[in-house]
Amino acid sequence: MTEKRPLTVLLASPRGFCAGVDRAIQIVERALERYGAPVYVRHEIVHNKHVVNRLKAMGAVFVSELDQCPDDRPVVFSAHGVPKRVPEEAARRDMLYVDATCPLVSKVHVEAQRHHRAGRDIVLIGHAGHPEVIGTMGQLPEGAIHLVETVEDAESFTPADPDNLAFVTQTTLSVDDTAEIVETLQRRFPSMAAPHKEDICYATTNRQAAVKAIGAKADLVLVVGAPNSSNSVRLVEVARRAGAKDAHLVQTSGNVDWSWFDGVERLGISAGASAPEELVEDLLSEIAQRFEVHIEEVRVAEEDVVFKLPKEVA
Repeated sequence: MTEKRPLTVLLASPRGFCAGVDRAIQIVERALERYGAPVYVRHEIVHNKHVVNRLKAMGAVFVSELDQCPDDRPVVFSAHGVPKRVPEEAARRDMLYVDATCPLVSKVHVEAQRHHRAGRDIVLIGHAGHPEVIGTMGQLPEGAIHLVETVEDAESFTPADPDNLAFVTQTTLSVDDTAEIVETLQRRFPSMAAPHKEDICYATTNRQAAVKAIGAKADLVLVVGAPNSSNSVRLVEVARRAGAKDAHLVQTSGNVDWSWFDGVERLGISAGASAPEELVEDLLSEIAQRFEVHIEEVRVAEEDVVFKLPKEVA
């Protein structure tokens, strides 16, 4: 039998589930326990097929809009948040609904509403079409929030009243990219109101910091996560920017192209905030079948955040 080649695995920590994702999944599980199946869920509860399929098997039914739900069954709103019209419609239909919006996304909604009441024009830094962005923009009347995606957008943005502006951000953005966009806006509009505390969530920030720490030393970085998960996609970008020679997003170990490992001596591994740890463990066991693995955990922060469950399922 041929001897396995040695491989050092730099395991990023923190990685994987954040408190908001954990809470959202628990909400669906508790709703199923309390109300029985089926429980309807508007949109993917979190951006991970593995999680969605497990909940489907338990009796959750995923739909894209409220009109696909019957009036007499509970409906859960996803962790990314929903436009105001969605709970209003559910209330009008007298439905039992449970809002699984991450509390840190709800904080951004509250900030946007506060600025709007103060008469400010609002800039939202984020990615067009992402459910979180749709939810945040849907908190206020059309035209009240202007989406800025890039530094170029920030340079060309023309507000109605440059002295009466505020900005908020999507919670899952690249920390470095966002800082650049914010700097551009603040240079152009020095009186622009900023969030009391940064909108990019603690989990996004910590996971990016951990990937920076491993990316600088790794020949290859694998991020476990879904292609529609904003925070997972950002981790791949962060790894490359930090100096990793190569980096890929994989949904499961089945997506790994083993030719990526040619010449690799140091492999970095992380997982997006909606990826379960069992997918990381499965990836590690597949790697261990092929290499003599030595694991080094690279920890940049401790996380002890826990969010309370809503009263409907607590």
